[in-house]
Amino acid sequence: MTRAKLEDFGDRLIVTATNGARRNALTPDYYATLAEALEQARDPRIAAVILCGEGGYFCAGGDLTQLATRRELPEPERLARIEALHDLIRGVIACPAPVIAAVEGGAAGAGASLAFACDLVVADRAASFSAAYVKAGLVPDGGLTTSLARLVPRATLMRMALFGEKIPATRLHELGVVSQLEDAADVFPAALALADRLADGPTGAQTAIKRLVTSAYDSDAATQLDRERDAMAAAVAAPEAAEGIGAFLDKRTPDFRTAREGR
Repeated sequence: MTRAKLEDFGDRLIVTATNGARRNALTPDYYATLAEALEQARDPRIAAVILCGEGGYFCAGGDLTQLATRRELPEPERLARIEALHDLIRGVIACPAPVIAAVEGGAAGAGASLAFACDLVVADRAASFSAAYVKAGLVPDGGLTTSLARLVPRATLMRMALFGEKIPATRLHELGVVSQLEDAADVFPAALALADRLADGPTGAQTAIKRLVTSAYDSDAATQLDRERDAMAAAVAAPEAAEGIGAFLDKRTPDFRTAREGR
């Protein structure tokens, strides 16, 4: 039975974890489905990718029943299993289109890592996020420490990692980690609305913006200035800029979709 599905709506892709009975714990099906979506998102027509889960919960991370069997694997195989998750996280970060996490209920472990790797997080205001690896004698993976070290105070990350404490979505919204809070029933519609806004915008520029913002965390000022220079030089010559600048001068709303399609 498939534990994930991919839906293509023309300018956006929706990846849904369908392992609701286990709070959408990650499965090989989900890995393969998300990898397929990230590959499809290389197509310039895709303005956004939305990640969500069925049954009122985003993702509980790794399945501990499977992790129990991995203890007996040789180290190279254990490393390979973890690297498969890390490849998925790298893919989300490198995806040309913005990736939106629609988090109902909460996200735990690698599920939290996945949400934090996304560009925008819309969360249920009653949701919580946790990295309770320590409660099973484990350590965070999936880039969770990297993501949170950039986003939350060190003491918050330490309590979350050392004690496995849950952090409410409301607190993460205050810290700027969660982009938007909604009631549970409104989380997915709000994520769709963000995807629609992205689709109406200059998707070429948005791809370049995502690349610049992502690189800014690890770049020195001189390198980042060079990247911004190159990105701006390319953007100003693109059809989207011609439409955007022309609309500003004409005092009208830009039609970036038409500009992209060359009409």
